[in-house]
Amino acid sequence: MDRATPDSSSPVALVVEDDAAVRDLATAVLEETDLGVIACESAEAALSVLERSDVTVALLFADVRLPGAMDGISLAQAVGRRWPDVRVVVTSGASRDARLPDQAVYIQKPWRALDVLVQAERATIAAKAA
Repeated sequence: MDRATPDSSSPVALVVEDDAAVRDLATAVLEETDLGVIACESAEAALSVLERSDVTVALLFADVRLPGAMDGISLAQAVGRRWPDVRVVVTSGASRDARLPDQAVYIQKPWRALDVLVQAERATIAAKAA
């Protein structure tokens, strides 16, 4: 499930992507930020990370298509309800889904590393202000 377990004192970016190559790329990009990074391939695995008391998630970076019962849209909705301080970024090769929560950021695939880094910076600033 977890690709890495960062220092519990620093906020983390949670990458949720079923394609291992894309997950590794997103993880590598986010490792260049002040956030720790945890990577997993399903929404259910991501929820278990979010529920951990020793991890503070600042950024959720998730694909729309995920294996299991919950897709990225459902995950974004659940995170918006339960963890409203988490910055949610959802990616897809398709156009923005109308079910995506208003507070979620949508980035079209293929995404640019710069766009991901901007969202990570915003999440880091918000986490430090909280």
